[in-house]
Parts: sequence; structure tokens; C-alpha cells
Amino acid sequence: MLILPSESDSSTDLPIPPKKQGWLHRLYGKAIDMADTPKAFWIFCAMSFAESSFFPLPPDLLMIPMVLANRSLAWRLAIWGTITSVLGGFLGYAIGYYLYASLGSWIIDTYNMSAGFEKFHQEFAKWGFWIIALKGLTPVPFKLVTIASGVAHYDLVYFTAASVIARGIRFFYVAAFLWWCGPKAKYYIEKYLSWFFYALIGALVGGFFILNFIG
Repeated sequence: MLILPSESDSSTDLPIPPKKQGWLHRLYGKAIDMADTPKAFWIFCAMSFAESSFFPLPPDLLMIPMVLANRSLAWRLAIWGTITSVLGGFLGYAIGYYLYASLGSWIIDTYNMSAGFEKFHQEFAKWGFWIIALKGLTPVPFKLVTIASGVAHYDLVYFTAASVIARGIRFFYVAAFLWWCGPKAKYYIEKYLSWFFYALIGALVGGFFILNFIG
């Protein structure tokens, strides 16, 4: 059973996992080394912005090692992740509103989201605000939500409010979990890095599966 740490816990409470030399561990090591730098912060913000409109990878891939390297970054990243994700959502909304026939449909087709987009669009007229808020909390790609909102010409004020709720809860949940677990989260992630990486990829792929087959 995993015992969560208190404030007095330190990384010395657990043995240091043996260093490994695989590509994943080298990539993780580089992410940890650069985590507490201005460059990492701006890359994280860019990923959060782009993921809401066209980019496939979630910002968690950078947020997690950043918080593991410096736990005091958790709340700053949660705030800026929310802000930049909502701003990126406006770009997705604009793509759906003005450019769906060209760029928007290309993005949907590129990520094989056509079936899910149709299901989402049918539900949108009925559920509106709650579709945006709830879908934004799931592994379903948020870019689908923002583009579809633009296509539907959904009220921008309600779109903004729902996006802030959805993305705020998402980022603050991740930040709170990593901050609370602290050094022990770092220990177990480093010890089982491959499994953790595959779980993240599985969640990403699972979002597209849910989108196309469950709706």
C-alpha cells in the first residue's frame, strides 16, 4: 500500500532507483534537468496552448517532470496551464468558426476524429455548456471540443466559462496530486518509468478510442 508523504518527507526516505540508460530514461533525465528553467516554463505554456487547438501531445508530459523537479512550481503551472489552455481554446474556436471547411476539417481528419466529431456535434445542441465542461475533463482531445464549439457558433461567454472550469479542474488536480505525493511520486515514477510512460500513451490513445467508439 502506498503511504502518501507529509511535509517532512524527503527524497532520502526512499532508496534512489538505479540509473538506467534507455532512451526513455535519458529523455526523462533531460526533462528533469531543464524543468526548473524559464525555457521549460515557456515550452509548457506553448504545449498547453497548442494542445487545445491542433497539437496532439498533452502538456502533462512536461508538467509532471517539472513539478517532480521542483514541487513549488505546481500551482504556478496549474494557473498558467489553465490560462494558456483556455487561450488555445479560442484559437480552436476560431478555426471551427471561420476555417472549418479547410483547416478545421483537416485537423479532425488528421487525428481520425471524424466519427467522434459527428457524435459530439449532435450532442452539442442539447447539452451545450456541460458538453464543453465535462468533455474537457476526460481523455477526449480538447481540440475536438473547441473546434466543434466554433462550428456550432456557441456563445463565447459560456464557452469561456466552461473551458475555465474544465481546464482549471484538470490542471489543478494534476498539480495537487504531484504536490501532495511529493518525493514518493518521483521515486515511483522513476522506478517504473516505462510503465508510467505507457500509461500516459494509453490514456492519450484511449481518448481517441472513447471519442470514436463511445461518443
